[in-house]
Amino acid sequence: MSKRSSAKYKLDRRMGENVFGRPKSPVNKREYGPGQHGQRRKSKVSDFGIQLRAKQKLKGYYGDVTEKQFKRTFTEAARIKGDTSQNLIGLLERRLDMVVYRAKFAPTIWSARQMVNHGHIRVNGQKCNIASRRVNVGDEIGLGSKAQEMALVMEAQGLAEREIPDYVVPDGTAKVTFTRIPTLDEVPYPVRMEPNLVVEFYSR
Repeated sequence: MSKRSSAKYKLDRRMGENVFGRPKSPVNKREYGPGQHGQRRKSKVSDFGIQLRAKQKLKGYYGDVTEKQFKRTFTEAARIKGDTSQNLIGLLERRLDMVVYRAKFAPTIWSARQMVNHGHIRVNGQKCNIASRRVNVGDEIGLGSKAQEMALVMEAQGLAEREIPDYVVPDGTAKVTFTRIPTLDEVPYPVRMEPNLVVEFYSR
């Protein structure tokens, strides 16, 4: 599981935004940053600071993947033909833990990663416990028999604050098909993501 599992709303406070779109996010009540200096007047942020913030927000949204993993994903996105920022989003959305989250099999990205790690997820009928596995177009992602009865899954499927996106097509309640690689506009982020700034950050 991610290092941020015990303080998943810390990112919201630091960014001043409800990054995950959760009703319990503390920024719904107070938009200033954490700590004793959180309410101080904000100084002008440099271009580097803006780019760093965009990277931290995107990386944090995907369960705070390690810097090594995130940079490797960016390097791969840069090698693929086309817009690097769009390629980056496409690769991140193809992570198995993210597809499990998008399918509403888990209420948070951290619980989705835990479900994968614990062997509750099937890819094309085969058990897979690697959260960073890249899902291909046409792959079927399903719940194991035990997972279908988990309270966590029931909670996730009852969440009103998010819907299953068009590129993840449900087949009943225990299986989905990943039908296409989404573009930035198709990904249901609760807040504005700026992968173009992430590209600028790594291209310095």
